[in-house]
Amino acid sequence: MADRSVIIKRAAEEIKSNMYINLGIGMPTLVANEANDRVENVFYQSENGLLGIGPYPTEEEVDADLINAGKETVTAAKGAVYFDSAESFGMIRGGHIDLAILGGMEVSQSGDLANWMIPKKLVKGMGGAMDLVHGAKEVIVVMEHMNKHGESKVKKECSLPLTGKQVVNKLITDLAVFEFVDGKMYLTELLNGTTEEYLKEHTEASYEINFK
Repeated sequence: MADRSVIIKRAAEEIKSNMYINLGIGMPTLVANEANDRVENVFYQSENGLLGIGPYPTEEEVDADLINAGKETVTAAKGAVYFDSAESFGMIRGGHIDLAILGGMEVSQSGDLANWMIPKKLVKGMGGAMDLVHGAKEVIVVMEHMNKHGESKVKKECSLPLTGKQVVNKLITDLAVFEFVDGKMYLTELLNGTTEEYLKEHTEASYEINFK
């Protein structure tokens, strides 16, 4: 089992004060709680029309009409604003989101991302992912390094339908952190006690080492 807490804590380090951030469905939504104690004036945006997402609600605070893009109930932070979907996507496509943290199914060694569908499985649509990977100033993907069969999700080439080509700036898994520059993949950190030998054995993609 991957240690998701390692991924979440490391991803939270990427959040800085005064950022406008979009958090993808699933694991990315947990990053905010980890970061909120050390940053100020961070505005979380949801593509369904909310800027200023607060903490998850307590039982008494639950409002069924107040949800994020993943249809989870949320709270609105002080000063939050609501708007329609067109305004929301205008914000994304206009380059006004500093950082998008998204989940991934596969990431390739050139920074391609597949995260919106598995063929022959029912999906409701691609959501905002395809817009975010091209509109956000920086795209960070968080995911387990291997699937449930122990196979690498960090690939030479993605086998699943792509969300975008060469759109990932940084990949954080439970084993390592990678950065992508000009279509090349660089290992910058090892996480969770992982050795270089273990990582290489469990990574299909080719990468260069550039520890910081």
